[in-house]
Amino acid sequence: MIVGVKRVIDYAVKVRVKADMSGVEMKNVKMSMNPFCEIALEEAVKLKEAGTVTEVIAVSVGPKKNEETLRSALAVGADRGILVRTDEEQLQPLAIAKLLKGLVDKEEPSLVLLGKQAIDGDCNQTGQLLAGMLNWPQGTFASELSLPEGVVDRISVTREVDAGLETVSMPLPAVVTADLRLNEPRYATLPNIMKARRKELETLKPADLGVDDAALAPRLHVVEVRAPEEREAGSIVADVPELFEKLVESKVV
Repeated sequence: MIVGVKRVIDYAVKVRVKADMSGVEMKNVKMSMNPFCEIALEEAVKLKEAGTVTEVIAVSVGPKKNEETLRSALAVGADRGILVRTDEEQLQPLAIAKLLKGLVDKEEPSLVLLGKQAIDGDCNQTGQLLAGMLNWPQGTFASELSLPEGVVDRISVTREVDAGLETVSMPLPAVVTADLRLNEPRYATLPNIMKARRKELETLKPADLGVDDAALAPRLHVVEVRAPEEREAGSIVADVPELFEKLVESKVV
């Protein structure tokens, strides 16, 4: 199976907007694996440990720095890594889906597992676009995965939907996107970090997958990025009558 891992600004870092409002400041900022990709990777490793999956291939798209993210994936339990190297660090979902399709055509996996979204763009589009391009069934927002015992060509996916939980069964190959409650990712141990250095990490160019620069060109352009307005400080009231008076003044009641 193939698992997508994306390099993003660490979720614990306070994001800063560039002075010219053209985007988010990326220099000297701690980067890490997208949390939803960590969940997808953990599920893939669990399936391999259970003997359901024979090989886990971690894939990342972007500049050479993404090798760090792939090494982290190898330390967690992926068997090998593939970097589709591009000069553009923030490709849009359609471009990533095109590159993943080319990789799927090359590797012929039975399952592609992605995070449901990345915490930088929050697009929630790559998995759906990839499934459409491949004409494969898709199970999005997965909170549980299971492969029926004795059945090698179907997968059961429990999805988080507005009304609650929905369980669907679909034939393989398929595309699945991981939601927050699918599992809790493990930490890489020091011995596994050392072993990851010896695992195979292949670098490909978009052209190797039949994708040219025109296909990677952005369809959407950012006009301006603004930081949210600072919230005004609250005030302390002495008693309930004063509280009620302030609520009346602000026309809350």
